[in-house]
Amino acid sequence: MTGRNLSLPLLLSVSDVTRLIRDSLEDQFRDVWIEGEISNLRAPSSGHFYFTLKDTQSQLRAVLFRSGAARIRFALQEGLAVVVRGRISVYEPRGEYQLIVDSLEPKGVGAFQLAFEQLKERLAQEGLFEEARKRPLPAFPRTVGVVTSLTGAAIRDIVAVLHRRCPVVNILIAPVPVQGAGAGERIAAAIRELSETPQVEVLIVGRGGGASEDLWAFNEEAVVRAIAQSRVPVISAVGHEIDVTLADFAADHRAPTPSAAAEAAVPVLDEILDRLGELERRVCRIVQTMLQMQRHRFERSVGVLGEMRFRIQTQAQHLDELRDGLTRAFTERLTALHRGMMERRHALLAQGPRSRIQTSLVLIPQLYKRLEQEARRGLISRRQSVATRMAALDALSPLAILNRGFSVIQTVPGGRVVRRASDVTVGEVVQARLAEGRLICLVNDVLPQSVS
Repeated sequence: MTGRNLSLPLLLSVSDVTRLIRDSLEDQFRDVWIEGEISNLRAPSSGHFYFTLKDTQSQLRAVLFRSGAARIRFALQEGLAVVVRGRISVYEPRGEYQLIVDSLEPKGVGAFQLAFEQLKERLAQEGLFEEARKRPLPAFPRTVGVVTSLTGAAIRDIVAVLHRRCPVVNILIAPVPVQGAGAGERIAAAIRELSETPQVEVLIVGRGGGASEDLWAFNEEAVVRAIAQSRVPVISAVGHEIDVTLADFAADHRAPTPSAAAEAAVPVLDEILDRLGELERRVCRIVQTMLQMQRHRFERSVGVLGEMRFRIQTQAQHLDELRDGLTRAFTERLTALHRGMMERRHALLAQGPRSRIQTSLVLIPQLYKRLEQEARRGLISRRQSVATRMAALDALSPLAILNRGFSVIQTVPGGRVVRRASDVTVGEVVQARLAEGRLICLVNDVLPQSVS
């Protein structure tokens, strides 16, 4: 092989050959740059990425392990043209050579720009950048929250502008790193903390200018979501006017610079005081004019009141006369009604039911006596009729017949009345019912009717 003299044994195993090929490839291609298009992308739960690099004529298997994938800011996707740096090796279990990727960049566009566009598109689809969800800034905030670094020029500019425009405003600062590893999470946490502070009415989030990589913390998803979920309106002030971050799209108001953000957050107190003074003067002039108009109206009304007073007194005297006349008429009418009522009462007493009841009470004892006599005569007649019918019933009663010496023969058991001799047989037990008591008899013989 090139660059190496190998003394090979006559007989090699598959593993030996594969290992030798791997050593040779890793030695020959330990640091290569390859461009191609990603296809057959797989991302299992292990965190590794497996894909194929291809061009119009060939393809090469590649693997990006989890440690390297964590350093990539953009998302791998099918069809993406990339420039890859890595080393060629052999996957011995299958005897296939592959590219082990150390770093990867999109071809024709920077990694930061690609990551920016990918995240922007995904968050836009969720509606985080819609104008409809953005809120107006408060007109007169009493407390302004600021999320930025304490060491940069941005905080000095923001504080200076806030104090110059509105010296009475309260400023609550959450110091955070604005670039580097972990800066995005720190910024998002500060936004959430200030948003939950009851006194804070508006937030300024930002930093001074810098390279795109320096501003990247304000493109991170955690920061964008924290701004979108803030309880209070958020003003983004990242970099200079030409710098654009995803925080600008999510914020309720975008300021080109930190100083402009402070200007948007609070009004100029002196201007407000001047405006209030002017309004006060206008109100005073209006009140004075209205007072003068009311005074003139009052003076005119006083002249009219004298005449109205004379009319009112005349009407009051006439009202007293009407009241006296009404009282006399009402009294006379009431007396006449009382007199008529008494006359009708006497007439009703004379013709009422009480006198008729007293007359009828004399007749009641006489009528009662006659009713009693008639009832007694009717009762005697009913008793005689009942006695006659009872005598007739006694004559027809079977018991009366038994009293004359007759008996009733019945079968035992059953109690069936025996009317003919043929109704029983010899040896059968019968019962003879007498006027007093019963006899149990045994039939010794049955004689026909013709036997005497």
